[in-house]
Amino acid sequence: MSNSWVLWSLLSALFAGATAILAKVGITGINSNLATAIRTTVILVFAWSVPLATMKPAEITSLSGRSWLFLALSGLATGLSWLCYFRALQLGEASQVAPIDKLSVVFVLIFAALFLHEALTLKSVLGVALILAGALILAWK
Repeated sequence: MSNSWVLWSLLSALFAGATAILAKVGITGINSNLATAIRTTVILVFAWSVPLATMKPAEITSLSGRSWLFLALSGLATGLSWLCYFRALQLGEASQVAPIDKLSVVFVLIFAALFLHEALTLKSVLGVALILAGALILAWK
């Protein structure tokens, strides 16, 4: 089994870290919802340009209704997350908001156990406890 997922995960974390700093600077003096809309427009153009440039159109039309539904729901969840994240960045310090935002890892493990029936092991429970403790320590002023 390839470990290329680790590289992609680290790149995701790197870009997410850059996102927090760039967004904090970008929302200065503007409405956080407008900032989210601008960011989302850029993401929309970028996100569509990659598959349109790299895949055949038939791949898009062959998606199942179930895939469309769950991807749409995921998109709604992402949009809500971004609206909340940008508002939090506007009201708080990036160094405090980001650790709280990373509590999403805790929710992922809980949701994965409940809905995907992934195992909650001693290692994962310990990891969640450490993430929770770290987020609280970093966010505490």
